[in-house]
Amino acid sequence: MNSIVLYTNGNQECERARMLLEKLNSQIQEYKLNNHFTQRAFVSEFGEGAEYPQVSIGYKHIGGLKDTLHYFQENNLL
Repeated sequence: MNSIVLYTNGNQECERARMLLEKLNSQIQEYKLNNHFTQRAFVSEFGEGAEYPQVSIGYKHIGGLKDTLHYFQENNLL
């Protein structure tokens, strides 16, 4: 599997996403709000309505937790 980038703000869904990715033995690069980026940069990158977490796999932006679950199911990775 390609490297995975996880943008988090520390909420419960972010923790669930990280735990899921770790269980899949994925290499995760985690970026945390106010440590690695600002809210303004997050909105600029993902849009006004984007929620946390945001996941990218390789060079492909997947989306939030639900989008990530659908991606893994569609690709038989779960």
